[in-house]
Amino acid sequence: MRRFLLVAVSIASLAVPALVNAEAYKAPRGPDGVHPDLNGIWQALNEANYDLELHMARSALQEREGPHGPVPAKNVLAMGAVGSVPPGMGVIKGGGRIPYKPEALEKKQANQANWAELDPEVKCYMPGVPRATYMPQPFQIFQGKEDIFIAYQWAGAVRDIYMEDPGPPQVDSWMGQSVGRWEGDTLVVEATGFHGQAWLDRAGNHTSWKLKVTERYTPMSPYHLHYEATIEDPETFTEPWTIEMPLYRRMEPDIQLMDFKCPEFVEELLYGEYRRKPLD
Repeated sequence: MRRFLLVAVSIASLAVPALVNAEAYKAPRGPDGVHPDLNGIWQALNEANYDLELHMARSALQEREGPHGPVPAKNVLAMGAVGSVPPGMGVIKGGGRIPYKPEALEKKQANQANWAELDPEVKCYMPGVPRATYMPQPFQIFQGKEDIFIAYQWAGAVRDIYMEDPGPPQVDSWMGQSVGRWEGDTLVVEATGFHGQAWLDRAGNHTSWKLKVTERYTPMSPYHLHYEATIEDPETFTEPWTIEMPLYRRMEPDIQLMDFKCPEFVEELLYGEYRRKPLD
């Protein structure tokens, strides 16, 4: 026990200077010479896309009751360990659970119980905000003197970040409308105009068309950003809540976004039954 305490104290003593240095970090200036340079390819390295909340490992993304506890549902059984859920510490700021209204929690549980049929990710729909940020694929920030654009490898999703408010969104969509501003060295983005069909993760967490997401991107070192997203949806949640995580710069010398336009990968899933002679 004494050895364990000594190791813990040593690790803590190393972490304090790192935190101080991160808080004092001054990022290089971007194309406008005033604000930090966020250009680059970034990726989240966590289990948030499986489940935003603290969770233990599960045998499958979709389960059913077995004779001695939950077992994989029939339609995901062949996925084996590939379709299991790794454990995660959760990304909700301050810990705790998502503050669902009772009826919204019931919908979340029904979503999870029918994951393979209902998760938009399975069908290669746009991931929505904030889920696009922590999908298990990289994204790229393009920052000019006046404009910011984000491209995601997943399904070719994109976002224009309007630095001047164009007014209310004209239509609701998967990715919504994003309006940005700077608060010191933090890029703040308010996203609205969603149609409410996107999920937040593979655990069935969801929102409605009343969703508003306020994101904060803050450089903490040459190699990572601190990302926060506050989620407000009075139809689904009892109060606003926030997720947070580091986003890491991809450092490979030849790194670039590649094509992952997956609609063609799910054509058989979505339309195979309409073949003249459907496959088994």
